[in-house]
Amino acid sequence: MSKGPRAETFVFLDLEATGLPSMDPEIAELSLFAVHRSSLENPEHDESGTPLPPRVMDKLTLCMSPERPFTAKASEITGLSREGLARCGKAGFDGTVVRTLQAFLNRQEGPVCLVAHNGFDYDFPLLCMELQRLGADLPQDTVCLDTLAALRGLDRAHSHGTRAQGGKSYSLGSLFRCYFQAEPSAAHSAEGDVHTLLMVFLHRAAELLTWADEQALSWAHVEPMYMPPDDPRLEA
Repeated sequence: MSKGPRAETFVFLDLEATGLPSMDPEIAELSLFAVHRSSLENPEHDESGTPLPPRVMDKLTLCMSPERPFTAKASEITGLSREGLARCGKAGFDGTVVRTLQAFLNRQEGPVCLVAHNGFDYDFPLLCMELQRLGADLPQDTVCLDTLAALRGLDRAHSHGTRAQGGKSYSLGSLFRCYFQAEPSAAHSAEGDVHTLLMVFLHRAAELLTWADEQALSWAHVEPMYMPPDDPRLEA
């Protein structure tokens, strides 16, 4: 895998879906916050030294009605159900979603780096599957950063191969509590988790920006979570 170009905009991403990878899930909620690199390089701080949320240039949150039912656990965690989304008149992940997502990304100064927690194992492959199912893709110069892998890698480097970080939890909520001594808000809604992700990134922004410059991977190398079925919804 080759690294991509230096990103000028970081798009923080979270998905809610119908289940775990073994269940061949579908996306039911998608949220993205676009933040320019300059806001991450020079964050403001409050009187206690805690970083303040940076200026979000654009936001996008979409709900969609999947064809597959939610697992009971996924519905319990997210508060979403196929029936509830259908009652609200939501279509599935279709051509309208693709065009909206592409337009959102094209509004940002590129190259764009997508940022997700556990992104390489969940968010990126699942988004890739949904796009490939519709014969669609993201801008060619898009790159990806997984904060779970990055923070583990940074901590391993800091501990110089010792086991100092062995018992540390790298869940998004645990990292937020560790960094800010507070509970994250609206956990397991896509928009709430994106805000938590952004603040976790901001706490270690200098390190993560350097990691992104050196190790972010091209979107072209992301493989779909599973082989998408044939689906004619691109023109929907």
